[in-house]
Parts: sequence; C-alpha cells; structure tokens
Amino acid sequence: DDEQWPAEYQAFYRGPDSYFSLIVRTAQDEQTVLPLLASTIHKVSPDAAVEDGTTMTQHINDSQTAYLHRTSAYLVGGFAALALLLGVVGLYGVIAYSVSQRTREIGVRMALGAQRSSVCQLVLKEAGRLIAMGVFLGLAGSVGAAMMMRKLLFGVQAWDATTLVGVAAVLAVSAMLASYIPARRAASVNPTEALRAE
Repeated sequence: DDEQWPAEYQAFYRGPDSYFSLIVRTAQDEQTVLPLLASTIHKVSPDAAVEDGTTMTQHINDSQTAYLHRTSAYLVGGFAALALLLGVVGLYGVIAYSVSQRTREIGVRMALGAQRSSVCQLVLKEAGRLIAMGVFLGLAGSVGAAMMMRKLLFGVQAWDATTLVGVAAVLAVSAMLASYIPARRAASVNPTEALRAE
C-alpha cells in the first residue's frame, strides 16, 4: 500500500555509509538461516557487527500496512461474531414466540397421546425449514456479492467453497441449538395446564 521509492544498487564498499542491509533468499527454514548467515558474514569480515536479523515474514508482519489490514480483519471478525450472536438470539425469540402461541395446540396434541419426542420434532422441523431457507438465501447472496467485488480480493477466489460451506454449517448448527431450547420447553408442556391457560 505504500509508495515504492526507486532503488539504487552500488558496489560493495563503494558507498559513504558504514552499514548495509543484506537480503537472502533461501529454500530452507528462515529461522535456521539467520545464525548461519551471521557466522558467514563474520568469516568474510570479522569486524562487521550484525544486528536486527529478521525474516522477511516477520518484517512484513511488523509493518504498518500489515497492522492496518490485521486490525481491519479483527474488526470485521468481531462484527461477524456479533451478527452471529444477534441471529441466534433472534431465531431463539421467533421460535420461542411461535411455541408460546401454539401452547393450546401442543396441549391438545399431548392430551390426544402425542409423545414428547414428536412435539420436540415438530418444533425442530419448523425451525429447520426456516434455517434451511435462510442458509440457502445467505449462500446465494454471498456468492453474488463476492462476484461483484472479486476485483478487490487478493489471493482468494470470489467464492471459496470451503469457507462458504464452513460458515453455513456454523450458522445452521448455532441456529438448531438456539431452536432446541424452545423445542424442549414445548415438549415439557403439561396438557392440563395448557388447556386451562387458554
């Protein structure tokens, strides 16, 4: 993101400066090369002092540009976690309200012999339909948005299938867990009290 300044390469020991930077490309592990590099410099020039030995990965990660991008990623991740929490709480509220509105119906079903497990499945099926529809629409919207901004992405495809499936799975599991509490509450309804309450 920074402006690239022109570079001038001079012959060794020709410049007025008493220091120089050495950049080495290697196929080995970067951390293991640093001590070897310092000892090699001392063999060539015993009076040379070596300082600030670092890898290019560390140099890039410690740069201001990387810090800004990392901070932006943390901020977006925090907003995503907050959106997940709000979505789960919202779905829990919708399913809990639906169960409270159907208390009489659930009481009649249980009075006629419906098992608690079938009542629980009834509520979870309703939640499952909402979740499946939401995940499908969300995947379609995210692929469409990613295709529109694909020129802004670097190093990743516009629609990374692994990421999309992973996020959809996390959302679906979180939503089903949020729906499980109202489903259990519906299954524990006392038919006599439910019929008397209405």
